[in-house]
Amino acid sequence: MRKFLIVAALTLAAGGTALAQDNSMSFFVTSQGSGKGADLGGLDGADAHCAALAEAAGVSGKTWRAYLSSADTDARDRIGAGPWVNAKGEKIADDVASLHGDSNNITKQTALNEKGEIINGRGDSPNRHDILTGSNPDGTRAEGKTCGDWTMSGAEGEAIVGHSDRMGLDDSDAAKSWNSSHASRGGCSQEALQGTGGDGLFYCFAAN
Repeated sequence: MRKFLIVAALTLAAGGTALAQDNSMSFFVTSQGSGKGADLGGLDGADAHCAALAEAAGVSGKTWRAYLSSADTDARDRIGAGPWVNAKGEKIADDVASLHGDSNNITKQTALNEKGEIINGRGDSPNRHDILTGSNPDGTRAEGKTCGDWTMSGAEGEAIVGHSDRMGLDDSDAAKSWNSSHASRGGCSQEALQGTGGDGLFYCFAAN
């Protein structure tokens, strides 16, 4: 009986380890936003949200940065040098240049949240593919389109969003852009973001 209990305990311990998140994850889409639209508590609040979600998923020891631009910050300069992989170990990009080029591997199937789940996109209900970035296609800041540097949640302001599934209303570059598809409409509130196919989600990258 004693031998059986020891074996059972070891089996459970091994199973627990297997269920833990792969600590190599260095990129994800947040599974949830702040709940206050584009008010993320500024860049610091957004970074803290990334870190909390990663920690809850079992990934620790990394410095997380939200892929967001502000009035004096370019998103591309916040996220480290790469490479980055998702929760399943699939490479997203080798470096900042390839991330913002045609060779990145961001698709609906790879732009996973911290739990390794696919984000609802165009054709799903609800559509959540609008990802907050406040950025131009090259990762530089889109002036005046960051919802007050991520502190606004009302009917005023706007923010540039990208499409995590690389799909839009047409085949234009903007519609297929992961980081710079269009501006939010109707303000920076949760309702406004949801109205165009979003949910206040954003990208997180490990900067180390």
